[in-house]
Amino acid sequence: MKDYFRLLSFAKPIEKFAIPYVFATLLYILFNTLNLALLAPLLDTLFNHKKAVEVAVAAAPAITEEKSWWDIMAKFRELTDYFILNYGDAQALKYVCLMIVASVFLSNIFRYLSAKTMEDLRVHTLLNLRKNVFNNVMNLHLGYFNSQRKGDIISKVSSDVQVVQFTVTNTLQVVFKEPVTLIVYIVLLFSISVKLTLFSLLIIPLSGLIIAKIVKRLRQQATQAHETFANMIGYLDEALSGIKIVKAFNATDYVKDRFHQENVKYSNITRKMVRRQQLASPVSEFLGVMMVAGIVYFGGSLVLTGKSDLTSSEFIAYIAIFSQVMRPAKALSDAFSGIHSGLAAGKRVLDLIDEKPEIVDSPKAIEIKSFNSSIVLQDVSFSYGEKKILDHINIEIPKGKTVALVGPSGGGKSTLMDLIPRFIEPQEGKILIDGIDIREVKVASLRSQMGFVNQESILFNDTIFNNIAFAKPDATADEVMAAAKIANAHDFIMNTDEGYETSIGDRGIRLSGGQRQRLCIARAILGNPPLMLLDEATSALDTESEKLVQDALYKLMENRTSLIIAHRLSTIQNADLIVVVENGKVIESGSHSELLNYNGLYRRLIDMQTFSE
Repeated sequence: MKDYFRLLSFAKPIEKFAIPYVFATLLYILFNTLNLALLAPLLDTLFNHKKAVEVAVAAAPAITEEKSWWDIMAKFRELTDYFILNYGDAQALKYVCLMIVASVFLSNIFRYLSAKTMEDLRVHTLLNLRKNVFNNVMNLHLGYFNSQRKGDIISKVSSDVQVVQFTVTNTLQVVFKEPVTLIVYIVLLFSISVKLTLFSLLIIPLSGLIIAKIVKRLRQQATQAHETFANMIGYLDEALSGIKIVKAFNATDYVKDRFHQENVKYSNITRKMVRRQQLASPVSEFLGVMMVAGIVYFGGSLVLTGKSDLTSSEFIAYIAIFSQVMRPAKALSDAFSGIHSGLAAGKRVLDLIDEKPEIVDSPKAIEIKSFNSSIVLQDVSFSYGEKKILDHINIEIPKGKTVALVGPSGGGKSTLMDLIPRFIEPQEGKILIDGIDIREVKVASLRSQMGFVNQESILFNDTIFNNIAFAKPDATADEVMAAAKIANAHDFIMNTDEGYETSIGDRGIRLSGGQRQRLCIARAILGNPPLMLLDEATSALDTESEKLVQDALYKLMENRTSLIIAHRLSTIQNADLIVVVENGKVIESGSHSELLNYNGLYRRLIDMQTFSE
């Protein structure tokens, strides 16, 4: 129940919905019960004659304390008797029918208002829950996403949240409405016959035990179903993202088979779970019919043998009311079976909400407005688990200088660059910006001083204009165009169908690699940061595209501090400082000419690239 109440907290301010819901529901129950309460007087009106009513009225004693349960029904009977005596049977029948119609009309009006309020609460809960889940996901550190399947995260944010909001609000609805309805019906039944009602209540716990036994394993099956569905979403995402590779390697059948196996597993679990859920409803209905049949037999015997003071109309009304008792009881059993699936999904959602980002602003973190002198890495070490990635790195990046990181793949260059914007944190040492430890700087203000261009051109399924303006949403058309011109992107943009308003498709699929990269550079230029981080920005391009992109990069780096990772060493020969990193250590540093004279790893890398070209 702890998880349930946590999930319910996302419905706040719940009183905004609960008060009108309670008011409308109570009025619905009142008028809905009134329909059944009028049944006995209606039957009396149909079957009794005026003279019989006159005799009954003359002979009837005042309502006694023993008959206090019957006060409400007695009032209805007195009212119909009054109509019969004064207006006749036909007129009395008309009045009773009009009362029933009015009661049904009002009960349905308040039923609609009750359902409308609950739907508003459901939408409100979904809005808050999905907002909190997504916000927390966006705040998590990059390391979290390296260890999690994207499909599992997508499943939690979309499918699991949907299941949770229906379960929470439906259960909330059932927990108030159905018990109150049940209590009102039972009170009405007691008012007709205490003996019959006590007999019927002996059977209800048996029904509850049987249904509880049926739904016992639902929560475990629901958890398995949600996890399997998340795997399916993961496979779907991988297949769509890598569709070109899938087809290139004739792996379509393999991908189909992998998805199909998970689909079959999910279908089997869902089938078993739904069977149990659906079994609860017919079982409760069958038990209800058995109870009605038992009461008909028991109560009918009492009436026939004269051991009960129930009239025929009262007994029929009792049976009709008791048949309605099973509806809220059945709704409670269905809610009880459904809550297990919701709580299983809710546990997964709450686990995601409870996941805390490892990188947060310290309480005394300051905001920096500019970059003035240098970034210094002092004795920095970093490990993934027990694997050492960086080992006591010392580098200084002075303002206005270009520093390049080179070396064999897997040496730790990208990890080193990720440390500067605090995508990850070093286990040892510290990084200073203008002499301030970056752990004492607000993350947002630190990253605002930096621009990023990665090897992979990360773009969004939007227009060219919005992709460039991503770093500055309030940018004007002139500013966006100026950034595109510097990035050598304006000409190809104007050759597209709709210019800057052209949609580039998922991940920029409608553009070439060089065009995508130039848009990324334009995006970085528009932000106008003093420090640029360039991670192999040209390594995946052809020669012509590389020349255009490299020219754009030179313009980008003008009057800026730049940290570059490059495998094509020809592109960084003019760097102010070249740092050679191998196996997590700095083994050489200096200018291009100095490193050539060292005749070390840098020289060997240069020679290999020259030979291969």
